[in-house]
Amino acid sequence: MAEESTTSAPPALSVDVAALTELLDGRYADVRRTVRDLLPSYASVLEDAETMPKEEFRERVREVVLEIASTGAVGMGFPKEYGGGGDIGASIAAFETLAYGDLSVLVKVGVQFGLFGGAILQLGTKRHHDAYLADLIAGRLLGCFAMTETGHGSNVQALGTVATYDPDAGEFVITTTTPSAGKDYIGNAAKHARVAVVFAQLEVAGEGHGVHALVVPLRDESGVTLPGVRIEDDGQKMGLNGVDNGRIWFDGVRVPRESLLNRFADVTEGGEYVSDIESSGRRFFTMLGTLVQGRVSVGAAGVSASKVALTIAVRYALQRRQFDTGADDGAEQLLLDYGLHQRRLLPRLARTYALHFAQEVLASRLHDVFSGITPDDESRQLLESRAAGTKALSTWLATDVVQECREACGGAGYLAVNRFAALKADTDVFTTFEGDNHVLLQLVGKGLLTNFSSDFSDLDQLGMVRFVAGVAVETVLERTRAHRLLQSIRDALPGGGDSWDTDSGLRDPQYHLAMYRFREEHRIGGVARRLKRGIDSGMNPGEVFSRVQDHVIAAARAHVERIVLEAFVEKVAAMEDGDLKLTLNAVCDLHALAGIEADAAWFIEHDRLSTQRSKAITREVGDLCRRIRPVARELVDGFAVPEALLRAPALISGESA
Repeated sequence: MAEESTTSAPPALSVDVAALTELLDGRYADVRRTVRDLLPSYASVLEDAETMPKEEFRERVREVVLEIASTGAVGMGFPKEYGGGGDIGASIAAFETLAYGDLSVLVKVGVQFGLFGGAILQLGTKRHHDAYLADLIAGRLLGCFAMTETGHGSNVQALGTVATYDPDAGEFVITTTTPSAGKDYIGNAAKHARVAVVFAQLEVAGEGHGVHALVVPLRDESGVTLPGVRIEDDGQKMGLNGVDNGRIWFDGVRVPRESLLNRFADVTEGGEYVSDIESSGRRFFTMLGTLVQGRVSVGAAGVSASKVALTIAVRYALQRRQFDTGADDGAEQLLLDYGLHQRRLLPRLARTYALHFAQEVLASRLHDVFSGITPDDESRQLLESRAAGTKALSTWLATDVVQECREACGGAGYLAVNRFAALKADTDVFTTFEGDNHVLLQLVGKGLLTNFSSDFSDLDQLGMVRFVAGVAVETVLERTRAHRLLQSIRDALPGGGDSWDTDSGLRDPQYHLAMYRFREEHRIGGVARRLKRGIDSGMNPGEVFSRVQDHVIAAARAHVERIVLEAFVEKVAAMEDGDLKLTLNAVCDLHALAGIEADAAWFIEHDRLSTQRSKAITREVGDLCRRIRPVARELVDGFAVPEALLRAPALISGESA
């Protein structure tokens, strides 16, 4: 429990770095240590990215990926009988830790083992597992994940590639129907993939059955493109140029019937389409839901990139001095002793901790769903929503943190050797791959408004509008977890439910949670009311959704912010009393109050914050920054980023204070 009063001086903070790293490493500490020990061997790749020509660097990245594959570090999520580790949680921990190093290596690992391998594992059956898994885990067979098209990215249901079944030959015929239906931005496609998992509209006996996945060969063993397949390099990118992204077109490419990844649907030898899931919409979303590991992994990588940037920037701020402060010794002042510098870095450090613990909860739930501990539909749907929202916030975090840390290091941060150039370029795409962040938050909002009803999988955006308009707004609110919990939090506040602006301790986590939950509930209700009002006025459902789209995003973001804060609060509450708990409690307070401060105008508009209390929160954020400053070095050292990966010799080689 956080200290209740801000009038007396709180005790000084201290951190045992080894204990902090152990806490952050969590359940998979051994896996994380193994990967951290492995990474310095490949630290030279960071320099290679700057000095090698693109084609040469791509081959270097491929070599490193195959070397890492030989250690077993990237196959932990696959079944043991095929050479994997049988633990999907371990695979997330390994991937998250790999993100401390070169991100081209990371993304190529993600394409090969997460996307390509994950699709075969999750969408295929034993015949596919036997045919492909052992070779792809060992790196003997490189592949790609061909979903996105030039004309369709997020709207996967509208893909233009078609797979038509030929019953006489017992084959599917894969065709790129229009120029915009070409597969695009496909990692591994331009150079190295011999096989692709291709997502296409399935047509059987003249009837369309929606998007399905098939295994389609692209190249022979010598790397020559197969007949009917055309591949083009996407060319130079903003970053990640060690990954060979490419475009693929298919001109009547034939593959056997058995190439269909048939976990959820199949075509019989007689040419009959069969599936245990009758609804095409539910079948589609069930299929995509099995691929949620990609979003969990990208979010984890975003948090890791933030940790690297903060480690460099905080350590630099503890050795770089600037301007004479008038002290008797005439020494210039350390950057991190300036209140503004603390304000720039420490709330972002606190937010990185918050998203680390939120990611930890998410990875645990992913493990539980995919290992069969919680296999029910509700758990799966909640996992998909949480993964979508956490990925959005974690990748936006990386974009924000890397930029602010670069600026906080001045001109030195602009030099490539100090890593920020690569971090900026390589993480920028995180906000749009594995789902554009705004589209992902729309998915979260859709779930909040429909409460993942039995019709959830069949509802598109217009269906969601009609669904919400057809029920009472109060019913929508009653469905939300926030609403069910809110009254108990209100009752816990001093003065009761109407006293949101009391003298309650600003560092009380129950106050923080109450504010975050109120914002979430209010925004969900506001969206529901706007949707219903638009439909009741006779407006076209598409126009209604367009007009409230920003409110949907705001509601979804408020929801995810709340679950991130809850994860942090619950983690700290579960710790044994001691110095580390006291420190992380202060970090949690900083995260919570900085979030309220950033949205103070909204809380004031909705009568949940007075101007006086808003000013008090701003003072409290400053106080917390000053309190945390003496342990800032320990808080970033706890991330345990290997020294060889920091590079930045001019920024971190000096004596820290």
